[in-house]
Amino acid sequence: MIEDFKIQWFPGHMTKAKRMMETQIKLVDVVVEMLDARIPRSSTNPMLVNLLGGKPKVIALNKVDMADNAKTELWLQKFKSSDIPVCKVDCATGKGVKQLIGLIQTAAKPVIDKWLKKGVRNRPIRVMIVGIPNVGKSTLINRLVGKNKVVAADKPGVTKGQQWITIAKGLELLDTPGVLWPKFEDKEVGFCLAITGAIKEDVFDREQAAELLLARLMEAYPQEIKNKYTIDFEDRENVKDVMAKIAAARGCLKAGGLYDLDKVYQLVLRDFRSGRMGRFTMDEP
Repeated sequence: MIEDFKIQWFPGHMTKAKRMMETQIKLVDVVVEMLDARIPRSSTNPMLVNLLGGKPKVIALNKVDMADNAKTELWLQKFKSSDIPVCKVDCATGKGVKQLIGLIQTAAKPVIDKWLKKGVRNRPIRVMIVGIPNVGKSTLINRLVGKNKVVAADKPGVTKGQQWITIAKGLELLDTPGVLWPKFEDKEVGFCLAITGAIKEDVFDREQAAELLLARLMEAYPQEIKNKYTIDFEDRENVKDVMAKIAAARGCLKAGGLYDLDKVYQLVLRDFRSGRMGRFTMDEP
């Protein structure tokens, strides 16, 4: 049961991430929050609103190629109905990156207008990417920067090793992403972060996570599971019995012909995280 799912998280790490984020956000005009399209609710942190202090935010929905397309569209509608600029991006191919730059420029317009009233012209808009671990922040930064990397002149207030990089006319990106600390207190959020690989496996029970995941998928996407592993199962069939069927179908056996369920747990999590199992969305809009 999801109520029993535990994450051994460390508040100290979260405090450090928060402090760094507070410092970085002071330097920028627009923040791009990157979310995992499979878990849009679980891959955000409500406290980001407080950190932004009214600064405009744009959402980049990554890993859409691994998510349920119909549910992704519902999530897009949900964000748009809340007046949050949002677009789909595929960091692996670069799809959606131009649209994202356009959204950033539109979101920055009130900031530019405010500067113009003060007589400030030609000041570049400064942007940073934020998100939970392993959501694709660095890959997006590389996509935005591209091969024509132009490093802006040294600016005060940037930590040593961080640079402003021009990504479009009048648009500078902080080359170091902000790490959002996940909201582990919520069991459902912790579970979603575990199965997508946002947190290391040494802080949760892999067997429990794999069984909960398979049980969810058997209910929500039964045909995809049957097709992927060439097995059959009944509605509400015991998840351990289905794990055994996967072990038999994939030859996950120990000496003596016993099923190697540990290998099946690894297989299920790996197939889900890589998208090889199918396109699934775990957070309902």
